[in-house]
Order: sequence, then C-alpha cells, then structure tokens
Amino acid sequence: MLKDFKAFILRGSVVDLAVGIVIGVAFGTVVSSFVKNLLTPVVAIPGSTNFADLTFTVHHSVFRYGQFLNDTISFVIIAAAVFFLVLRPLNALMARRHAGQEPDTRDCPECLSEIPAAAHRCAHCTAEVQPAA
Repeated sequence: MLKDFKAFILRGSVVDLAVGIVIGVAFGTVVSSFVKNLLTPVVAIPGSTNFADLTFTVHHSVFRYGQFLNDTISFVIIAAAVFFLVLRPLNALMARRHAGQEPDTRDCPECLSEIPAAAHRCAHCTAEVQPAA
C-alpha cells in the first residue's frame, strides 16, 4: 500500500501540479504587489492614492470596495498573463507540431458529429460509415 502511494506521489503529473501551484501562488503574490504598489498609484482615483483605502459605511458596516478593485485588477492581470504567456504560445506550438499531419478525426456524413477517421460506425447516431483511407 505504501509502495502504491509512493508511485502515485512520484508520478510526473502530480509533481508538475505541485510545482505549478507553488509557482502560481508566488506569481499571484507578485502581481498583487504590482497592482497595490505600482499600478494603483498611477491610476489613482482623484483624491486617493490607494484603492484599498476606499470604503463606505452603512449602519456601522464598513464596505471596502477599494480592496475589491485591487483584487479584481490583480485577477485580470493574472488571467491576461496566463493567456498571453502560457496558453497562446502553447496553442501555437501544438498547431505547429500538428501542421501537415492528417487529422485523426472526420465528420460523420449522417449527423455531422466528429468521429475517429478509422471508424466503421458513428458513436453518436450509429450510422455505418466507410473508414477513411
């Protein structure tokens, strides 16, 4: 049982996931600091140099909408960084890798669902189809 657990922990995907989480948390901290200490003062609301100080009170309840603005800006920057620095390059790399290869799938002539190229029967509508050459 311990041997199986050790094999699971040392599996590449688990280690990669752990490293990704640690890097993601560190990156989130850097982006939050960037927003709080550099970006917010540049885009400051007139009369305020820190969004985190922006609040309003209703019946002795304090609503810190400025901190929410900081957190929202941090989220947008992190999402943009992941999209432009990870997803787009990865998609471009995968597209370049698969360029010139014949597709592994094709459309069913009956229901137009995507099926494997070598299929004899559609998994969606069960129509018999000729396998691709």
